[in-house]
Amino acid sequence: MATIGSYTTAGGKRYRVRYRTPDRKQTDKRGFKTKRDAQAFLATVEVEKMRGEYVPYKLGVVSVSEIGSVWLYRKQSDVKPSTFKSIETAWRVHVEPRWGTTRLTDIDLDSVERWIADLTRSGKGATVVIRAYGVLAGVLDSAVKSKRLAKNPARGVENLPRKQPKAHVYLSHAEVAELAAAAGQHRVLVLVLAYCGVRWGEAIGLRVRHLDLPRRRLNIVENAVQVEQQIHVGTPKSHKSRAVPVPGFLVEELARLCEGKGLHDLVFPGRGGDYLRRSVSSTGWFTRAVAKSAVPRLTPHDLRHTAASLAISAGVNVKALQRMLGHASAAMTLDVYADLFDDDLDAVGVALDHAALSQSVGKEWADGRPTVTIPIEKMP
Repeated sequence: MATIGSYTTAGGKRYRVRYRTPDRKQTDKRGFKTKRDAQAFLATVEVEKMRGEYVPYKLGVVSVSEIGSVWLYRKQSDVKPSTFKSIETAWRVHVEPRWGTTRLTDIDLDSVERWIADLTRSGKGATVVIRAYGVLAGVLDSAVKSKRLAKNPARGVENLPRKQPKAHVYLSHAEVAELAAAAGQHRVLVLVLAYCGVRWGEAIGLRVRHLDLPRRRLNIVENAVQVEQQIHVGTPKSHKSRAVPVPGFLVEELARLCEGKGLHDLVFPGRGGDYLRRSVSSTGWFTRAVAKSAVPRLTPHDLRHTAASLAISAGVNVKALQRMLGHASAAMTLDVYADLFDDDLDAVGVALDHAALSQSVGKEWADGRPTVTIPIEKMP
């Protein structure tokens, strides 16, 4: 039977709770400053035992750093290098300094929400705050799985900031041509990015053997991602290869670009035949091409959005566009490019009007359709 007893310390009177674990072993928890705190702890233990959620308190008396280091080690093999870099940075810069020495059992929802509020007030962007919170929550999820916590105290926060979606930049056919011309030796690369919608890493990872020009296809099977100064080659973002259609005018361009190359050579090589590095400086080739062509300011990834825009304008259906871009679902494609379907709202009204008028009741109503005057408020 559980008991609560008191004892004296140099700091004053304290209380100890003695109780039995689900396997009938006796244990205790001491250090409560008030009898009420001890009673609350005991009540919680009894409820957890009845629900089958009991976790020995001593298992939670480890620091977040101890669990976090193991969690990070596993993550390094679970996610792509670029993703792991952002996770590791969030852990090192925001999570470990605040929570590293904190014991798992000392974390509660209120303290997590205060931390989120502090990050937001300090000027950290929504993406940074959400990623940092995700890392902490992930570490605590791991503690739950390893039976060190009964539940994750970080789940259920209500004050996460909302990310404001960045406005997409869409180029017209004429603007793409101007940018490509200004890109010089990288002209064909710009055209592939703008008309095939591949990601930067997928484009620079293309090898001659990946081109199926008779069928007008690019086989996307590799993704070369630059993390700091190192290139990591792996599978595409979705971990699935895909075939991307190539416009006819680009087939001859790519064929000429591959003349004299071996099957394993890169289609768009950098210096010495190695992977082409991302142009990020103000003096990089892409930045110079944008300035020279006077197109709206954009990045190489924005050309992927241009490809989606040009495809939709040409009447490509959403499912085909999803496969071309490598999205997980057509719903994702619709969410990302919802602004490109605004004209469809007008089409709904026109289609319904035509459908109603095509019916006999609709025709009768149309013949005697009253004139509707919409009042307009006078300007003050």
